[in-house]
Amino acid sequence: MLHFARWKTFSILGVLLAGVVLCVPNLLPRSIFPSWVPARQISLGLDLRGGSYLLMEVDLNAVIRERLEGMVDAARTRLRTANIRYQNLASDAAGRRISLRVTDPGQGEAAATALRELSNPIQSRTGQQIPDLEVTTTPEGIVTATLTEAGLRARSNAAVEQSVEIIRRRVDETGVADALVARQGANRVIVTLPGIEDPNRIKDLIGRTARMTFHLLDENTTPGQGAAPPGVQFLNGERAGERYAVRRRVEVDGANLTDARAGQDNRTNEWVVNFTFDSLGTRRFGAITRENVGRPFAIVLDEKVISAPVIREPITGGRGQISGSFSARTANDLAVLLRAGALPAPLTVVEERSVGPELGADAIRAGVLSLAAGTLFVFLYMGLAYGLLGWFANIALAFNIILMLAALSMLEATLTLPGIAGIVLTLGTALDANILINERIREEVKNGRPPHSALEAGFSKASGTIMDSNLTNLIAMICLYAFGSGPVKGFAVTVAIGTIVQMWTATTLVRLFVAWWYRATRPKEVPAFAKPGVGLYERLRRPLFRIIPDVTNIRFMNGAKAGLIVSAVLSTASVILAFAPGLDKGIDFKGGIVMEIRTPGPADLPALRNSVGALNLGDAGMQEFGDASTVLLRLPAQGEEAQTQVAVNRIRGALEQVAPGTRILRVEAVGNRVSDELFQGGLIALGLSLLAMLLYIWFRFEWQFGIAAIVTLILDTTKTIGFMVVFGIEFNLTTIAAILTIIGFSANDKVVVFDRMRENLRKFKQMPLRELVDLSINETLNRSLGTSITLLLSAVPLALFGGDTLSGFAQVMVVGIIISASSSVFIAAPIVLYTGEKRLRRGEPEPSPGKPKPVRAG
Repeated sequence: MLHFARWKTFSILGVLLAGVVLCVPNLLPRSIFPSWVPARQISLGLDLRGGSYLLMEVDLNAVIRERLEGMVDAARTRLRTANIRYQNLASDAAGRRISLRVTDPGQGEAAATALRELSNPIQSRTGQQIPDLEVTTTPEGIVTATLTEAGLRARSNAAVEQSVEIIRRRVDETGVADALVARQGANRVIVTLPGIEDPNRIKDLIGRTARMTFHLLDENTTPGQGAAPPGVQFLNGERAGERYAVRRRVEVDGANLTDARAGQDNRTNEWVVNFTFDSLGTRRFGAITRENVGRPFAIVLDEKVISAPVIREPITGGRGQISGSFSARTANDLAVLLRAGALPAPLTVVEERSVGPELGADAIRAGVLSLAAGTLFVFLYMGLAYGLLGWFANIALAFNIILMLAALSMLEATLTLPGIAGIVLTLGTALDANILINERIREEVKNGRPPHSALEAGFSKASGTIMDSNLTNLIAMICLYAFGSGPVKGFAVTVAIGTIVQMWTATTLVRLFVAWWYRATRPKEVPAFAKPGVGLYERLRRPLFRIIPDVTNIRFMNGAKAGLIVSAVLSTASVILAFAPGLDKGIDFKGGIVMEIRTPGPADLPALRNSVGALNLGDAGMQEFGDASTVLLRLPAQGEEAQTQVAVNRIRGALEQVAPGTRILRVEAVGNRVSDELFQGGLIALGLSLLAMLLYIWFRFEWQFGIAAIVTLILDTTKTIGFMVVFGIEFNLTTIAAILTIIGFSANDKVVVFDRMRENLRKFKQMPLRELVDLSINETLNRSLGTSITLLLSAVPLALFGGDTLSGFAQVMVVGIIISASSSVFIAAPIVLYTGEKRLRRGEPEPSPGKPKPVRAG
């Protein structure tokens, strides 16, 4: 097993070299690489370099309403052309249909034929043309045209895809570098804007429908006097109190624009927007202005009349000008909107997360410090606890980090603060396999095997357990990625990659190092498990301490009942606390607004609180956050999704009036629907991870082990939640990630103990189950405690240096590690004992009284 063929050695070294090469581009600016070099790099997330994340929802109901209104106008024209008399022509958005009643029931079929001509056929997967309307008639002469499901899906999908493209063009026009616009789900669009500290202007540009149309005014109707007659609508103007009677018929559509630019009028020096039509728009614009000289012509933008000039002469050149109360900025913004095109439906910001560059720089410092401290602590522990084999593991761990970064570079992943936390935690979990191997080698040495045989047996016997224990962690990360959101997905990807890489480095790379060392020295003993020698080199290559003695005989099962009772009481109390007073849900799960602001001087909290309270947005919570000039503001959810963004803008204005020069460092605004979805997704991730682990452990072990594992994991989770309630730690997506990481570690720990129990069941066929369980726990005690310590050594720096963003995450991790380590002994093992006493050991003899035999720990 310690023999490596030459090709295999070169393959391993090739993987390491490739990892280093793939990491190099991250140390250099992208601009220095030629365009033909595929230099892939990891990009920093918004929480590290500052910027804004917007989740926008397309109003598909507006798409339906617009389609129905267009059908009503077209139906009116077609029925008039066909000399079909009708009444009660109206649209029903809820029913997705239009209906009318023909005066002569005998013309019902003719009316139905006219409505069928309004269909816009869609192409099915088989290539057939399917009408998007279903037209029906009744003997009473009622004709109904209903949008089909296939037609509705096609129109909705087209609207979302068109929205993505238009948003992308608008963002590109603003010059924001490295912006990302992507579709999410059925009707949502994600927009990330790196480096944008205040996204208000961008949000306004993105969110405006910007549909411009040209209409004639109805000069025979006075706006505001009664209901608008058929074919006419009352629209507001730019100035307060302005109302216009605008004909619904669109004479020229803004979709025919080819260009729009801001400029200044030569006569008045006012800012205007000059536009140009394509050939079709030029013909239509020329015809309508030629036929209506002397009549007012309304320019309508998003249901508002921005200008209504009188046509003085035909305009045939395809060029026009929009005037109004424009400034240079507003004229340029309108030109951007018109150049990019109109959105097919309104957009609503349902989630916003903005981070200023100051906080991003602080987050990078916190992440790097946590990573450096965690690496130092773990390296020292492994080297001092396992000597030469520990230092081999440390070298492999360094390559583990390099290969992780290489994989993230290949994926061109975005590194966030939770992603850095994932790397830090991987430092602790990555050495679990090495600890398991080292403890196995120690056992074989103590059983009298020579060094070569002990080393081979240690690697081979530990490989199955390493696979089982790490797969449980992968299950948790898959569930987190499937149902997580934003940076939490990055955390899941980082930990999953780290888990896969560390299995390879522990079982292959470290084995190669050991093989090289063995062939070079041909030792008579394994130095990592001999007594310390004299001199620095001898001390470093031999272990300096053991967590517990090598030989232990702790009768854990004597406290089995007490452990189960205490655990049941704590878990029951935790469940009660989770409902009353309840978890402190973060903004992710209950919606609302969180803003971190910094005033020019010490913050005047009463004045700030009064200014926000006067807005009547709900109970506003304010507190100093870090220093006297930094304030954290919390507000509840605002009901409708659109109201959340309105509230954010009103708060900005109120704060600026009270404390001019106030800077917004961070904004998180989550609407009700999004928070409900995130909460549901988090609970599903927890539930599925527990179920998947139950099935896996049940498949790999006897059913008693599966039951013990899942019950213990549930109890571990409830106690962790109870800790969060007692200490007021927010329940959010980040702490969900911590809980799932704990579940993965807890299952990992239990699998190792279960694997030893299964091995001993085959080895000691007559040993009473109670003694066998105690034996198995004692034999794996050093491994369990060692893994817990390395994970704690990596998690504690996150709690100390990770900053406010990761403080809750790290605290939950630390407590969860302690809970999980104890539950393997006092909950999982007793459950296996009581459920398997009559099945795992049928007809076993009763344990004989007297002094028990000593048990060796490995």
